Amino acid sequence: MAEAKAASMKKRWGWITIKHPRQIKVAIATKLILSFLLVIVLISIVFMVFGIRLINNLILNEAQEKVRNDLNAAREIYLSNLTHIDDVVSLTAERFFLRDALSTGYFEAAEKELCHIQEEADLDFISVTDKYGYVVVRTGNPQSLGDNQGSDEMIQAVLSQDESVAATIIVSAEDLAKESLLLAEKAHFQFIDTPLARVREESEETAGMMLKAAAPIHDTNGHLVGVVYGGVLLNRNFKIVDKVKQTVYENVKYEGRDIGTATIFQDDLRISTNVRNVDGSRAIGTRVSEEVYNQVIVQGEPWIDRAYVVNSWYITAYEPIRDVYDRIIGILYVGILEQKYSDIQQQTVFTFLTISIIGAVITMTVAYFVGERLLVPINKLVSASQQVAKGNLDAQVSITTNDELRYLADSFNAMAQALKRRDEQLKEFTTQRIMESERLALVGQLSANIAHELNNPLQGILTFSHLLLEDDDCKDATTQFSLEKIVGQANRCRDIIRGLLDFARQRKPDKTYCNVHEVLHECVSLVEHQALFHNIEVVKHFQEDLPMPIIDAAQVERVFINMIVNAAEAMEGSGHLNISTRYSIRKDSIEIAFSDTGPGISKENLKKIFDPFFTTKDVGHGTGLGLAISYGIVKGHKGTLTVESELGNGTTFIVALPVNVNGDNPSNG
Repeated sequence: MAEAKAASMKKRWGWITIKHPRQIKVAIATKLILSFLLVIVLISIVFMVFGIRLINNLILNEAQEKVRNDLNAAREIYLSNLTHIDDVVSLTAERFFLRDALSTGYFEAAEKELCHIQEEADLDFISVTDKYGYVVVRTGNPQSLGDNQGSDEMIQAVLSQDESVAATIIVSAEDLAKESLLLAEKAHFQFIDTPLARVREESEETAGMMLKAAAPIHDTNGHLVGVVYGGVLLNRNFKIVDKVKQTVYENVKYEGRDIGTATIFQDDLRISTNVRNVDGSRAIGTRVSEEVYNQVIVQGEPWIDRAYVVNSWYITAYEPIRDVYDRIIGILYVGILEQKYSDIQQQTVFTFLTISIIGAVITMTVAYFVGERLLVPINKLVSASQQVAKGNLDAQVSITTNDELRYLADSFNAMAQALKRRDEQLKEFTTQRIMESERLALVGQLSANIAHELNNPLQGILTFSHLLLEDDDCKDATTQFSLEKIVGQANRCRDIIRGLLDFARQRKPDKTYCNVHEVLHECVSLVEHQALFHNIEVVKHFQEDLPMPIIDAAQVERVFINMIVNAAEAMEGSGHLNISTRYSIRKDSIEIAFSDTGPGISKENLKKIFDPFFTTKDVGHGTGLGLAISYGIVKGHKGTLTVESELGNGTTFIVALPVNVNGDNPSNG
């Protein structure tokens, strides 16, 4: 039962069992799913990496763009307060009671009116100087009069330009005390150690940063008779920063903390802020980080980036605050709690990862079903190929899908049909060859027996023919001619019978190391004095240091003589015979080439040249067994005998005899 189930699974999943040691069987569907999974994982990783980075950048850019806009709003609120002070001071300068007070020197009524204006306009003080800069009225400290404020930058600008001026300025503790002792106390700060802040030698701040405005007072003739100035101290004044938080961030909280904060810095010191310490108190007296300080105060460039603010990370925006002479004296700041955006990033990334994983699972499921559908035609091909492997060449595959698998099935069916036709042809050819081989064997055996039986009476004919030639009674010309014909034909019959016997009873070679060059020299010396070779030039090109093959010298000599005689007969006793020796290209044998300058052999005859009894010579001049015997001898030495020829360009026979590839053969010398 288990075996049947396993076989069913193999068929279902497209397994092909091939016997191989330590082979791990992997289903095609599994490979497809794993391939899809690999692609999905790689794509998902790429998408996740770039997607997460893109999400983070988008969220960060969005947060930075928001704080940039928030900073614009905070600046407008800040400047609107400065404009308000400028408007109050400018309108006050045009009031008639100031002109009368400066003209008459009676300031009691003016002081009361200025106190009323200060209270309504929510200013910290309003003061008046004469045209020389001496203070004649102070609402914040009425007893402190008579000091000269002509050296004050803003008073000096009004006296010299006769125009109103409004700006943020730094006021010394001494000048603050003149205007109000309370202002001097509010301006005083002890520095609080702040992480990442720059190192300062000072430990406290006594000067204050103020929104201040000053305007000229004119008499009825338009002449400058004095200056009115007033302002609001920013130190420990939280109206502006709280209005920014309320207006821009609407006092929204995130996990119990204000999501948005605003701060006014005097140099690097927080003098007004709604950033909270751990205990919930305002973080006044703390300082900005050194990195932000260097960019905003030192370089004068805005900072739009994340920054560490007191005890948390914020997405922040800082820009410099400048005085009346465009000097950087402080920083305006807004920031959004980074934790909110970090949580948004995490939630977005988690959602993105969830979607990616769900997409991967869905894709894998689709891939599984696609793999299942692909396996149907593949299993058909596997089953049909197994049938063909078992010998069933009638197996066919039917696939209707219009894709490569259909073309593969058509090719498989064509291949199976071609194999079937070839198998039938091979069977027919094999049967014919077996019958021919048996017939040739019988013919060869019969020929050997006939040749053996004919040899004895033929020997008698030759013997008695020679005796008759020697007899004096047979010396007349007619009888002599007839007897010579009988002897010649009998010798020809003897040669045919001897060739038949040699061809039918080829013995195994008796091999030993032999010098091929010596065998060739011997062969040439045996034939060169014959009449056939009188007009033939034999040229030898022997390669030195060829190894000595293991051969039967007598048999190989017979082959060489046959090659030499055939070449001479082909050239009809006139021409050049080149005999050369060389290493084969693979150097596993030596080659002996016999090249003549005869008429060559046609392509048709080249195919039959080694067949027994095939000859192109005239009748009575050859048996057609010489090359067949030579071919058998060379083959018995595990060598090759090949021929190259072209009509009109001569013929070359090449005998290749194997040598010991280990290189321990003696040299031919």
